[in-house]
Amino acid sequence: MARKQSDYLAALLADEPADEATKSPASVQPERSRGTTLLNRETALARVTSGEVRQVTQLLLDPARVRIWPGNARSYQHLSEESCRELINSIIAEGGQKVPAVVRRVDGDPVHDFEVIAGTRRHWSISWLRAHSYPEMQFVAQVARLDDEAAFRLADLENRARADVSDLERARNYAEALKAHYGNHLTRMAERLKVSKGWLSKMIKVAGIPEGVIAAFASPSDVQLKPAYALAQALDDKSAAKAIQSTARDIAREQGARREKSAVPYPAAEVLRRLLEAPNNPASDAAPFVWTTTHGRPGLSIQSSNRQGVTIRLHAGSGAGPDELATALRQALAHLEAEGRGLKR
Repeated sequence: MARKQSDYLAALLADEPADEATKSPASVQPERSRGTTLLNRETALARVTSGEVRQVTQLLLDPARVRIWPGNARSYQHLSEESCRELINSIIAEGGQKVPAVVRRVDGDPVHDFEVIAGTRRHWSISWLRAHSYPEMQFVAQVARLDDEAAFRLADLENRARADVSDLERARNYAEALKAHYGNHLTRMAERLKVSKGWLSKMIKVAGIPEGVIAAFASPSDVQLKPAYALAQALDDKSAAKAIQSTARDIAREQGARREKSAVPYPAAEVLRRLLEAPNNPASDAAPFVWTTTHGRPGLSIQSSNRQGVTIRLHAGSGAGPDELATALRQALAHLEAEGRGLKR
């Protein structure tokens, strides 16, 4: 970690309570003789070297008594054995969690005593291990006194070094923090996070992309800052936004059909291209719905829809069978109903 970030981290934890050393032996693990500062890690939280090295007390906790702070960008529900496998293997090999998480105490919650500020993956991994043949595993944590804004900055500092925290997750986290901690003052937030105002502005812009448009992508993690910012700008135009959202619904249905058949989903670049081209596509009004096969061939499309009826085209050479086309027809009719252009109008 660069010295600037190290100083920033040290300032965040300057108010760490000294009285944690008084905890009972059953819940406290004595500090090792080498004396760690905060967290001796290789990524977001490295050894603090900017000042006097302080001894810290590490608590051994039951992860079930520790909740996840909602202000963290990482999506806990999207963590899995696969995404945490390397960490799980490391914990097993080392006989336990060696790098402590950062938690803070909570009041008024009969179920939880602490909440995780930094260390969400460690919490998930220890919880998984306790449920899978390692019931003795303990969640190792250091307690810090942090208000919500400081907690947000600490969590953000850790997440910056994590490739598995997507741009969209961070963007939405920043948008929430902008309102919750900085009174919608972008300049102040950028100064506190030590990032450029222009970059932060783009992140906030991306956070505003509607969920219906995000659903067109195979995964929210496919939404990367640079291309997503262009999409967010395109959505500023009301007429363009209507075409983009309509195309996004079509793509989302197609993606769902592909998942049901275990077919490879459309890649992010293709989804983005179709969304950005939607406002300029003259066929978008005449044929707002196109169902494609798993091989990418058009099988069924809506040619027109008016008060006299709906014109459906079945494309020759698609390779789709009667059952598939019947499914496509139901999807096409559902599409028309969703847009208020169904047969019942």
